[in-house]
Amino acid sequence: MGYELRVEREIPLGYTELARSLSAETSPEAAEAGFELRGLREAGEVVVRFGDATHTIATWSTSACRLVGEPASDWQLAQLAVLSELVGGRLAGEDGEIYSIRDGILEQTGSASVLEFGKLEEILAAGPSSWSE
Repeated sequence: MGYELRVEREIPLGYTELARSLSAETSPEAAEAGFELRGLREAGEVVVRFGDATHTIATWSTSACRLVGEPASDWQLAQLAVLSELVGGRLAGEDGEIYSIRDGILEQTGSASVLEFGKLEEILAAGPSSWSE
């Protein structure tokens, strides 16, 4: 198990709202991001394609009413940040840090510092190469 990030919201995220937020028919941002919700209402996953492969970005659980991801690359982290914005949430790490997109830059905000990962569009274009590579 890797480092877990979760999408947090003040109001719990219901499955119907999640599906609507990711629908290309109702959200131009979702259409551009290319997310797809797979699985059942009780447990599913949000996936996105890159090249010929499909990559899991987050898992969904009705019992927890939230999305959780374990990114293995800057690309997956960026996808999670985009996903959290689409559903009106914020992306939080196990240690309380917040990951967000500000002025097109993916960043992590901790208790006393800000770490910039880079330009969102460049990270997304680079694809899902693993941090271990």
